[in-house]
Amino acid sequence: MPFVSIRISGSATKDQKAGIVADVTQSLVERLGKNPAAVQIVIEEVALENYGAGGMLIADRDKPKPRSQEDAHAESSQ
Repeated sequence: MPFVSIRISGSATKDQKAGIVADVTQSLVERLGKNPAAVQIVIEEVALENYGAGGMLIADRDKPKPRSQEDAHAESSQ
């Protein structure tokens, strides 16, 4: 019985998760000859505040950068 664990950062809609489950199940049926009724899939959504890469939280990495005073000055002089 195949057991597949999938972790995604952020969240997905119910329809998106249903599509993932259908696609992964079909792949295991086609590639490994598994019975679709035996395929078990768990999708875990990891909050961006609980996931880090490159030494920082993804939630912080993806935040818009604050504009520097130089950037604001350059835009106002145009």
